[in-house]
Amino acid sequence: MSALRHRILVIDDEPQIHRFLGPALDAAGYEALRADSGQEGLRGIALWSPDAVVLDLGLPDMDGKDVLEKARAFYEGPILILSARDREVEKIEALDRGANDYVEKPFGVGELLARLRVALRQSSAPRRPTGPLSFGEVVIDLDRRLVTKSGAPVKLSPKEFELLARLALSPGKVLTHKELLVGVWGAAHADDTQYLRVFVGQLRQKLEDDPGNPALILTEPSVGYRLRD
Repeated sequence: MSALRHRILVIDDEPQIHRFLGPALDAAGYEALRADSGQEGLRGIALWSPDAVVLDLGLPDMDGKDVLEKARAFYEGPILILSARDREVEKIEALDRGANDYVEKPFGVGELLARLRVALRQSSAPRRPTGPLSFGEVVIDLDRRLVTKSGAPVKLSPKEFELLARLALSPGKVLTHKELLVGVWGAAHADDTQYLRVFVGQLRQKLEDDPGNPALILTEPSVGYRLRD
């Protein structure tokens, strides 16, 4: 697998869409990622930092336009709407909420890929780093979901890893409480800052030399957290 391939997250609850769109994206040179609901899609955007998102509006847990609006709070990459809703008002609202383009179902794969190429050319979204990420003695392998400190493996829960990975993908950047909560726990927990305090505390216990005086996971008071780069 080439490390230079763009990562495309497809958020759609129709299995047949993934069955033919996944291989089509792969054949076109992209790496296809999958999410089957709005909540799963938001977590995927936050964790994987895809180069582009293809988003269906008719999702089982929330309206796609709400997913779009929530994603735009922390994601700057291109988002293409893929939907059977063909009313002009739906298209306008989706575009007003931050979509880059709108493709109606049923659609031609060739057209979708062409629109995707245009969106990627116009995008200034940062590319996802490849290979293990090193922060002093701590090394994070996103693809293998492994973390080591001084060469020894560190056992993390899935949520601990997701939180650490999200911070690691934006080293030095302050990520807000809401951005982290939506990305790791979903939009329903956007205001549950206690989740962050508990899990950040657990990560510090496992990764910091002095958890009471952290040097890796830093607090930005009343705003969020950042990983020292």
